[in-house]
Amino acid sequence: MSFYDVIHSYNWNEIQKEIGRRTVEDVERALAARTPGLDDLMSLLSPQAEPFLEQMAQRAHRLTLQRFGRVMGMFAPLYLSNVCTNRCVYCGFNAGNAITRLTLTPEEAGTEGESLRRMGFRTVLLLSGEAPQVITEEYLKRVLERLRPRFSSIGIEMFPMAEKRYRELIGQGVDGLTLFQETYDETSYGEFHPGGRKCDYRWRLEAPERGGAAGFRRLGIGALLGLNDWRVEGFYVALHASHLLKTCWKSQLAVSFPRLRSSAGAYEPRFPVADRHLVQLICALRLFLPDVGFTLSTRELAPLRDCLIPLGITTMSAGSHTEPGGYSRPGKGGAQFEVADGRSPGAVAEALRRTGYEPVWKEWDAASAFA
Repeated sequence: MSFYDVIHSYNWNEIQKEIGRRTVEDVERALAARTPGLDDLMSLLSPQAEPFLEQMAQRAHRLTLQRFGRVMGMFAPLYLSNVCTNRCVYCGFNAGNAITRLTLTPEEAGTEGESLRRMGFRTVLLLSGEAPQVITEEYLKRVLERLRPRFSSIGIEMFPMAEKRYRELIGQGVDGLTLFQETYDETSYGEFHPGGRKCDYRWRLEAPERGGAAGFRRLGIGALLGLNDWRVEGFYVALHASHLLKTCWKSQLAVSFPRLRSSAGAYEPRFPVADRHLVQLICALRLFLPDVGFTLSTRELAPLRDCLIPLGITTMSAGSHTEPGGYSRPGKGGAQFEVADGRSPGAVAEALRRTGYEPVWKEWDAASAFA
């Protein structure tokens, strides 16, 4: 049974109502639970839990230290192309947006990789728009040939693929797959994705399972915060994570918390997520998912990122560019969204050390075997 079958045993509107009905007593009961379940999670995500935020934060901090220690994995995104056939209303790469389109050559991708390596990175995440006619199998093969010698770990955040294709990419040195569902509400999903291959909700939803079956060492999921009610999205992210922990137990799992940022097209979020609500979401999910990695990108401002470090975050990006060629030739292509934390990787690493954490640039070495 895939997660598509699981998710249909829950009703979005009913979950939303149930979260809204939670009482102070429900929250206290959830906080007293040694291992909170889904019912407890709804209480921790509820408005009634907001006065308990400090208590939740302290417990989330203790859990994270117990499970992960004072280390922070460091990675950087590398955008290969902003060409896209989709028309996602919130994305800067929307096919209808008037931005400068650019696809790096394999040689240019290698140059970008070398720039990142000089900054200290040994873990990279490759991204692109959804344009299979541009990001072809041969193109990715040539890109990976140039990047494998430079990085110990290579992940992808691209359009959903078949299990067979994922197996091929693993054989070429890719060890991680990240794919956000954007929103778990199937009804509104169609409104946000009116054109392009991304319209297929189920194909995207089941991609992490195909990745787990293919053998990726790391799987990353998340919802794009701002598209829908963050409390309900948080419940479904947790539900998805629980399913993957059972079905893809050989893979390490990570959850990301991307909030909508300004981009070409000037989409305004229907459900803006306040800073305190982002904190509540991270803490609630940490109490429910104590052994799952949490990832935070440069979408967030530097002061907030620094404050979130002790609350459950285990991996961070730094010095990010969201346009192709941004590290070696900035400004040549249109960006996916505006970066909020513009600090250099070195400055982020120093901020971590001041907080008592150790930045880790390399935590896996299997990819180097392909060099």
